[in-house]
Amino acid sequence: MGRSRRTIPEELLLLALDPATGTTAQPQSLDLGLAGAQLVELALAGRIAPDGDRIAVVMPRPTGDPTLDSALELLRRRGSPVRAVHWIGGPRLGLRQIYLAHLERCGMVHAVSGQMCGVLPTTRYQATDTAISRDIRARLDSAIRTGVPPDPRTAALAALAHAVGLGKHLYPGNEGRSSRSRLRDLIRHDPMGGLVAHAVMDVQNGVAAQPRRSPAPAGPGGQGGGRQPARTAPEPGVVPMQPRRGSMARAVAH
Repeated sequence: MGRSRRTIPEELLLLALDPATGTTAQPQSLDLGLAGAQLVELALAGRIAPDGDRIAVVMPRPTGDPTLDSALELLRRRGSPVRAVHWIGGPRLGLRQIYLAHLERCGMVHAVSGQMCGVLPTTRYQATDTAISRDIRARLDSAIRTGVPPDPRTAALAALAHAVGLGKHLYPGNEGRSSRSRLRDLIRHDPMGGLVAHAVMDVQNGVAAQPRRSPAPAGPGGQGGGRQPARTAPEPGVVPMQPRRGSMARAVAH
């Protein structure tokens, strides 16, 4: 995989960075979103594919991206398809910090050290090239406002942005309500993005242990007749997280 293209985890993190404060919006759910974004990126690279509500490795060859390849190897070691909700809800120690450090090495952000309450050391991250973030945001805005079906990468990014609760960060207030609704609706344009987005929301809602019902065979018009409406609650916002082993304990870019 060449580095001419930003990965979806990188873009999701750049979307979440607040240019004024250097902190990340929705930090807890963002950790889940990054794990899901890795799955989408691996699927776009042809390394994995959805198998119902599970993820199957179809090509174990490395992509050339160390962080993605680490995830791919873990999936390969499972030996059989793993439920997306179990993968995303598993320990992801330091994943957000790994991507922040990567963005810093690439020159897309720079770290600013400080203190919380004058005592606790903190690190905030400022974008060094706001044009990159504006380009990412413009893709979402175009998909929302034009109604033209977006490309798979943009559709998956929109699905994950909705799932982790970035809607209120990107389109705040009453004036952003319709944009947030359309951001949620973009979830249907990419099957893999939709699968991982629903898994992210399921983990946040504490239903990871409950298997999702398999969709019924498509009826006339191609719609699954027995599937319940997508679990896209209006604007997830800040959703209480269930305790997870391996959660990041470090207060970094909160």
